[in-house]
Amino acid sequence: MLARVWSASLVGIDAVKVGVEVDVSGGLPGIVVVGLPDAAVQESKERVKAALKNAGYAFPMRRIVINLTPADLRKEGPIFDLPISVGILAASEQVNAELLGDYLFLGEVSLDGSLRPVAGVLPIAAAAQRLGITGLVVPAANAQEAAVVQGISVYGCKHLAEVADLLNNPERYVPVKLDGLKELATAQFAGHDLKDVKGQAHARRALEIAAAGGHNLIFVGPPGSGKTMLARRLPGILPPLSFQEALEVTQIHSVAGLLKNRGSLVSDRPFRSPHHSASGPSLVGGGSFPRPGEISLAHRGILFLDELTEFKRDVLEFLRQPLEDGYVTISRTRQSVSFPAQFTLVASTNPCPCGYFGDSIQACTCSPRHREQYWAKLSGPLMDRIDLQVAVNRLKPEEITRQPTGEESGPVRDRVKAARERTRDRFKEDPTVGCNAEMQSQHLRRWCQLEDASRNLLEGAIRKLGLSARATDRILKVARTIADLAGDENLQTHHVAEAIQYRTIDRMQ
Repeated sequence: MLARVWSASLVGIDAVKVGVEVDVSGGLPGIVVVGLPDAAVQESKERVKAALKNAGYAFPMRRIVINLTPADLRKEGPIFDLPISVGILAASEQVNAELLGDYLFLGEVSLDGSLRPVAGVLPIAAAAQRLGITGLVVPAANAQEAAVVQGISVYGCKHLAEVADLLNNPERYVPVKLDGLKELATAQFAGHDLKDVKGQAHARRALEIAAAGGHNLIFVGPPGSGKTMLARRLPGILPPLSFQEALEVTQIHSVAGLLKNRGSLVSDRPFRSPHHSASGPSLVGGGSFPRPGEISLAHRGILFLDELTEFKRDVLEFLRQPLEDGYVTISRTRQSVSFPAQFTLVASTNPCPCGYFGDSIQACTCSPRHREQYWAKLSGPLMDRIDLQVAVNRLKPEEITRQPTGEESGPVRDRVKAARERTRDRFKEDPTVGCNAEMQSQHLRRWCQLEDASRNLLEGAIRKLGLSARATDRILKVARTIADLAGDENLQTHHVAEAIQYRTIDRMQ
């Protein structure tokens, strides 16, 4: 007998509907899986056989052919264990096959018949909803994640026996319900607070500007000056994720397998901090079947590169295109996939190999040649894309011994939210611009017009610092954010002057 069960396969962060056809016929007992299965799918034959027996079902000792369609799409992972099990049960007439066309099945099966969570459930649920599938059957640990998608009934099961009973007696089961907007509204940020930072008023101001405009930021200073501490407090002053942004972030984390047993929506903005030994593929994504890298996992959040000059130069160069375009495309022989990568780059580094160049207390021991080689790891095109370049100085003795007296994250976050609201109102007819850092040339011409005094000031900075056209545009974007924080509609000279001073590395070089 022939049975057809619906499942799905991931291509990047999108999903493709996959048909699992199971034919049980006469012949020598055996199982054959066709349709470009990988090793994990081939191994499902043994998992499914043991699981069905241990769950109390009869495994047909006949020839079983399992076809995964479309045949030219590579199938990978244990996600097909459950649909294969259901297909064998239906083909051997142990469950009712009438409802198979209405459901899509996902899940890994243990040898005792219990269901284990799998990656990529959210994008698959979204694809099923678009394709008109009315029901989704997943492991119980994935049910909250799938229930984020509205318009589809999600059933979470813990064991094969529950799945069989669902098909035989669907009226006994109630789909999982989840209010994603309520989940976001009740979520509370549990990260670090700015009130813990001692001194560093200039760096705190740069953090606020970076949060309000989505600008890339680098801190340069001696060891122990608080660069990492400051960077880790940026997520606490960012505005909360909107529902659409939370869906995007959750979908990427689901594909990467980071949501197993973690619930539903990702409510906090991502903060990714890869080690400086990270390779290029781990940063931008890759593999034989591409998976998102750190820059995509940081989508709508922060990518923090501590000790930036310790990263390999060729690895850092991978960031140039995603920083400009907001996505990364990975091409392989069989497929080409694109991952979103709209992140804010935050980095920190010492000013020289010993760390004390320009320090007022400890003398630098590096030669000019060593300092030149140290900074040569950071190319000009990459530094052009970093809007805020901030020098972080050593704390004074009285600042170290006293209790922190700086402003808490709450009021700063309120100012950032107000500035972002002004940006959204300005670009309400152009939804592609979510923050000032994403403005294009046409937006700069309209919203960053300069007075004569401001223009002369900017032209002088271009001549003195040798700024490129890209760096100049980024100064204008920062000035626009400073004006939004102040509630000013037009750019003024002091807005441009403050934006220019955040080119510390240009002045150092």
